[in-house]
Amino acid sequence: MEDKNIGNELPEEELSEELIEEEIDTELNDEDDAASEYNDSAAQYAELEDALAEANDKYLRLFAEYDNYRKRTAREKADTYSNAAVKCVENLLPFIDSFERSLEAECSDENFKNGMSMIFNQLKDFMTKMNVTEIEALGAEFDPNFHNAIQQLEDTDYAANRVCQVFQKGYMLGDKLIRPAMVAVAL
Repeated sequence: MEDKNIGNELPEEELSEELIEEEIDTELNDEDDAASEYNDSAAQYAELEDALAEANDKYLRLFAEYDNYRKRTAREKADTYSNAAVKCVENLLPFIDSFERSLEAECSDENFKNGMSMIFNQLKDFMTKMNVTEIEALGAEFDPNFHNAIQQLEDTDYAANRVCQVFQKGYMLGDKLIRPAMVAVAL
């Protein structure tokens, strides 16, 4: 019997076992490669998720910071306008006081008096447009937030702790006090 396996040739059984082992090794390597590739993809996906979360966090912080800046500047702008309006009206009040005193004075020239009255009415209209209101003081209960008491009077027609005389009118711009009313209070 001649041996069919001459030289390096292996018997059929051994050959098939060797091929099977090579195939198994190849499949295992393919599975390892697939698992490795999956792990690499999962790691990349996790890194991208982290980067996205970080970018989203930065965006939200920047948006909140901008929103706060916008609100702060709007508030500062409104405060600046309000303070400027208060200062302007505050500087006009002595003129208004003088106008009122001049209108109460006797004048023989009716045309002059009518002209002064018209100018004063225009000034009052301007004050109304600016949302400036006079503090109602006469007969009101004394409030130190709106009234500056410079005198106390006895034997008045007013109840105790009521304003019985106004020396200088007080004014408000909206809900902001410009000048308190100078008053006398009944005892």
